[in-house]
Amino acid sequence: MNILNDPIGKLLGTWSTELNVWSIIFRISLSIVLAAIIGFERTNKRHAAGIRTFILVSLGSTLAMIIDLVLVELTGGQGWLIAATTTVGIAIISSNTLLYSSKSQIKGLTTSVALCVTGALGLLVGTGYYTVLIFTFVAFVAVLSLLPPLEIYFKNRSNHFEFHLELKSVSFLKDFSTIIRELGLRIDGIESNPAYVNSGLSVYSVSVSIVKEELKKFKTHKEIIEALRTLEYVNYIEEM
Repeated sequence: MNILNDPIGKLLGTWSTELNVWSIIFRISLSIVLAAIIGFERTNKRHAAGIRTFILVSLGSTLAMIIDLVLVELTGGQGWLIAATTTVGIAIISSNTLLYSSKSQIKGLTTSVALCVTGALGLLVGTGYYTVLIFTFVAFVAVLSLLPPLEIYFKNRSNHFEFHLELKSVSFLKDFSTIIRELGLRIDGIESNPAYVNSGLSVYSVSVSIVKEELKKFKTHKEIIEALRTLEYVNYIEEM
């Protein structure tokens, strides 16, 4: 694909598709602005990686691609060493944003992936393919901002869910299992949580399936959790 045929590039002018001081400054500025928008969305939802992190990831990727393009132009080579190395570095950094909570939940998975995609967007900015960049950016922001409600909707309609359970004593586990079955649920798995050893509580991660037709039609996960919360030997319970 010829960069000279990029629609937005044509609209801006040939200077934007060439490698010159002004096009480089424009690409760096564009990289910062787009990354700031993504970072604001993540920060607004109180995720670990914020605006500065996303800007630096995008900026680093953009600079790496620009440097590679300059080197290819000067030497006539075909290597993309700096961009490739930067991509690996971003992947390592993003993997370190993953956390496992005391409730055996993975935290930060979406943010970790978002950092990787932001790095790829930064590389795309550096190439000067503005039309593909804007389309990808809009799709990326839409996935982060618009899909969560739909994801929650389908999750709530699922017959399978998991919850974090804290019992006042391990002796109540048998009674709790009996109640679960009487409600019309099937226990698919139950794991003791070692993070609460010596806390005085018996803590588990429990996965269940709704098998009773009445529950499938008229009860939501939240309502089932609320019903289980009323048991006197349940110290705390929440859906994971």
